[in-house]
Parts: sequence; structure tokens; C-alpha cells
Amino acid sequence: MEYSGRRKFISSIHSVQTGSLVELYPNDLQLYKIPPSSSISLAEFEDLAQERLKILRTIDNINLRGLNKYSVEWKGALTAELKKLGLKSFAKLINGTGCGQTESDLQIRKRDHVSHFILRLAYSGSEELRRWFLSREQDLFRTRFTSLSAEGIQRFMQVNNLKYEPISEAVKAQLRQCLFESSFAMLSMASVDAHEFYRVPYTDVQDLVRSRKVYLCGGFAYVPCTDLISILSTVFRINLAHGMAVTARMLPSLEGDERVFRLLKNLHQSYTGEEYSSLKNSNVGSIQLDQVDLLSLHSFPPCMRKLREHLRSNHHMRHGGRMQFGLFLKGIGLSLEDALQFWRDGFSEKTDAGKFEKNYAYNIRHNYGKEGKRVNYTPYSCLKIIMSSVGPDDAHGCPFRHSDLSHLKQQLLAWNVPVAGINEVAELVSQGHYQLACAKYFQLSHGAQCDEGIIHPNQYFVQSQNVLRAKRGIGEAETGAAVENKNTAAGMDDVWGDDLDLEAIAVDMHEVNAVPKNVSRTIRRRGVSEGMRGLSCADGSVFAADRRGRPSASTNKQPGAWSRNGSWALMLLAIGANLVH
Repeated sequence: MEYSGRRKFISSIHSVQTGSLVELYPNDLQLYKIPPSSSISLAEFEDLAQERLKILRTIDNINLRGLNKYSVEWKGALTAELKKLGLKSFAKLINGTGCGQTESDLQIRKRDHVSHFILRLAYSGSEELRRWFLSREQDLFRTRFTSLSAEGIQRFMQVNNLKYEPISEAVKAQLRQCLFESSFAMLSMASVDAHEFYRVPYTDVQDLVRSRKVYLCGGFAYVPCTDLISILSTVFRINLAHGMAVTARMLPSLEGDERVFRLLKNLHQSYTGEEYSSLKNSNVGSIQLDQVDLLSLHSFPPCMRKLREHLRSNHHMRHGGRMQFGLFLKGIGLSLEDALQFWRDGFSEKTDAGKFEKNYAYNIRHNYGKEGKRVNYTPYSCLKIIMSSVGPDDAHGCPFRHSDLSHLKQQLLAWNVPVAGINEVAELVSQGHYQLACAKYFQLSHGAQCDEGIIHPNQYFVQSQNVLRAKRGIGEAETGAAVENKNTAAGMDDVWGDDLDLEAIAVDMHEVNAVPKNVSRTIRRRGVSEGMRGLSCADGSVFAADRRGRPSASTNKQPGAWSRNGSWALMLLAIGANLVH
């Protein structure tokens, strides 16, 4: 494959006629035995690589949903996700019968062919990357095979010279009873008579042998045509594994082209999902400085909640943590002015205003695109955080990836995760499934599944806010339906007692938008009792509190009336502020 730095295709690409594409790509499905020889631009090279990577990562995410692999539901979810990502042509290819000969059919087969070999180059560098690529490509091959028509399957076998001949009727009659008893797919003798069987070495269908779905005799397996995919899948995997081994030996020759080599080297670490640079397309909306602490308890992912707690307790954070946490806050909607105030307050006990402005303010403005090259930096993805290097004194990184398991368990226990749930999370962490562990934490803390999986901290925040709003009926309120207030006085009589689990109070950022800034600022700086003293209640009383922040009396002589009839939004803000400060 040759590459050009020009953005336009080389003229030889334009000269390729439909007839030659028919010869090169006669079928939707390929074994990728022969690499492409056409010239493409470097920009096209990168686009195709990102396109293929999105497809394989989408397959990876669908596998995390617990659906039966290659089932109708699994395939439907994959198709829907590809269309959502703008890859409609690949979604069509996955569901193709294999026999289309239109210009669009041929062009998408060519993109499939070239993009496969580009990613093969990128993922041949290490054993771990090879295993991941092999597994995802095999999943893609199998699901595409299920869409082929009988004519498409026959053409695929002919093009790839796969000479699997069915057994004769005489042999089938002789083995009829054994085939019926041993073949998982044969529900009756009539099914045996209606289906063809292939005699293949048992080593070619080890998955069927392992699950005891075929008849074995003399070192051969008798495979019904309905399980032909198992044979072809093994052939595909063997060919691909051999091809990647050859590619790995050729990788050093690519080091001479710095542009291509750098792209291939960093491709597996690149993020292909939503950037979350802003919330313009989200219904969550931006947040205010006074909401950060409360939201950190309920909607921040563990990696960001840990950073907030570190800043609160240490009043300082190293560069890696400031970048990870600062860009996350930017992504959920914190303005530059509020971000400067947030970090200034967080560093205030150890850093005076002059030193903060000199050493830290520039970096914050730089992240917002107001300094330097004025680049609009985007929040870190889960992949970037997991792959980051974390030193002994650093606070950033992924808690599931970079924390000691015993420390992680203690942290989860402090966050009121039940012991059974902690064990489930620990099991996933021990197996290296860090994002699955995060999704399990989301389920345990929200009482709801995250079907899409967790691939980005800001995605976690958006999903959390969606769940909390759904529970509290905010979505129904927008349609005019009545909203039930779940925080009734009867259920919260001991709101100032010692047995209330404050973590269990679901807080939505919309509920605290109406709190006056001067009140919330006083709460943060002087405490609950000072910030809330003198506020009018729904019943006309005025809030009063003792030194511990408990309601003591009110102007109409009804102690505690505020906690039953006052503004719940302000109540929740006060509780959060009391916990934090």
C-alpha cells in the first residue's frame, strides 16, 4: 500500500473502473488474504483507520451489554449504534446478502478492505493488541456471515477456494441416528434429512466440539450446514493470525515514514466517541460553582469524585489531576470564571491569591482556549485516563486501574456501596475490566443499568443526571404531567438525626438553580446555620439554628417548621455544604 501527503486521491484511483472493482470485490464478505495496492491520501488513511476503529469498539461495547452474541438483538443493537455514529454504509454492509453489484456496494467493500489492513498494521505491534483485534474482527466476520443469502454463501466459498464438500446421501443414511442424537440443531429426523452435513477435521470446529454440538468419529466432525460459520470462522481466524504475524515482522520498515508510523503507534489510544467539549447538544445544561460539591456526591464518576475529595482534603493538586478534573468540569458546563474561583478557593489554604494567579491561573485559561494557541481542549476519555501514568503522589487516573484493590474496597465502602456490590466490582477489577467495574458502580449507586457502558467520565455524568431526573419526574414536568414530590415530610422526620443516609438523597442540578448566590456562598464559607439564618419559610416562619446547625426556633414558635415546609432545594444544598465544610 502506498500513501501520499496530498488530500486528493491520486489520479489512478479515479481511473479504476466498476468492472475491476467487481473482480476485486465480488462478495460482501472477505478473508482479507490480499492487501490493497491502490494509492490513497494520508488524510484518507487516517479517516479509514478511525472509521474501522469505531466499528470494532462499537462491537466491544455491544458485547458488554450481556446480549447473546450474534443474536437478532445483538445484531440489531450493533446496526443501530453504527447508524448513530454516522456509519450507515457499514451498517448496510453488515446486513448485506453478499450479492449486490451496485457502485455503492463496490465502494463500501473497498473501504472495508483498505480499513481492515490499516488497522491490521496498527494492531500487530504487541500480543495484547493482536488478541483484541483478532477477537473483534472475528465477531464482525461472524455477524456479517449470518446476513448472507444462499447464493452469497456459495459465491464466498468459490471466491476463497473453500472446498468443503457435503457428505453423500448414503453416508448420511448410515449415520442418520448418530447425527440426530449428536447434532444440537437437529430437532427431528426430518431435520437431518433436510440439511446437508460437512465432514471436517475436529480441530477446525473446536467451539462446536467444546459445546458438544456435533457428531465425532475417527478424528472428524460432522457439521450441519447451519453451523458452517464455525468452520469458516476458524479459517478466518487462522488466516488473520498468520497475516498479523507477517505484518509484525514488517513494522520496523514503517519507522522511516514518521507521519504514518506516529499515527499507527497512537491509534489504539485514540478516543473515537463524543468529545463532550460542551453540552450544547445535551439536556443537562451548564452548572454553577455552588453546585459542584453537591453534584460530586451523586453524579461524578469515581475518578472525578476522588479528585474532588483529594482537593478538599489537601488543598492542592498536581498538574495531572488539575488537567483531568479541570477539563471534566469544563465539559459538564462550568464557566471559566467559576473554574478560576473554584480552583482559587480549593488552593486558598496553602496558596495566596498572587501565587495562584502566577502559577495556576494561566493553565486554567489555557484549557478553556483563552491563552496560547487558543485550542478548545476536550475532557479526557476513560481510555486516556486508564492509559495514563500515575506516580505515588498523584491523585489522577482511574481508581479501578491505578488503586490498590484493598484501598479501592475501603473507598467504595466509604461511598456506601454494599459489601456484595464491592465484591462484584473487585472481581471485575481483578480481571482487568475497569470500565465494566465503573458501569457496575453506576448500577449500584443509581439503581439503574448503563446499557451503553462507560467510555467517558462526562458520559457518566450525563447518564447520572438523566437517571436522577427520570426518578424525580422532571421529564414528565416538561410535558405538563404532575410531578410527585418524593421527599415528603413524613419520610424525612429525622432529617437532622444521626441515622439519615445523606448519600441516598438523589440530587439533581436543576433543583438548586434557584438558590440565591449570596446565600449559597455564605453557606460554603460560614456554615449552614449562618447561611440559612433569617430565611423565610413556606408557612411564614423564619429559620433559626443553634451552633450545630439544627433548627432551634422560628418566629412563629414552631421549632423545625422549616425542615417540613421550606424549600427542599435549599435544604439539600445546606446538607451538602455541611458535609463538605
